[in-house]
Amino acid sequence: MSERTREPIGTTKQKEMEQMTRKVHLLEIAHGRSGDKGDGSNVGIIARHPDIYPFLLEVLTEERVKEHMKHICKGEVERYTLPNIHALNFVLHNSLGGGGTVSLKLDAQGKTHASTMLRMMVDVPEELLDLVEKG
Repeated sequence: MSERTREPIGTTKQKEMEQMTRKVHLLEIAHGRSGDKGDGSNVGIIARHPDIYPFLLEVLTEERVKEHMKHICKGEVERYTLPNIHALNFVLHNSLGGGGTVSLKLDAQGKTHASTMLRMMVDVPEELLDLVEKG
């Protein structure tokens, strides 16, 4: 399900440009992997095209991820950039109920955390969505 909107994109010395965007799940422009690191989970988000990586850097802030994952992550969120592979890595502290061997959570290793993050809705410029569609 998507919703089309017109949003101004940046300001330059020229007039502000308008660009079509579409609200989509993060899954449409990225894929992910996740697992456990003690009592924290480790979530990697990888751009589906190299030109999408700068957009991910802009929209996937520690604050936005923390808000989206607040029902899972009870601690800090740390973000690490991996520009050589067009990816971001997030560590969600205090998200596994003590860790794999002591947790009573159904997902004590955080294997579903990437899927949860990929359900985040983002307003994506149509030109980036076109890159993914073209492969």
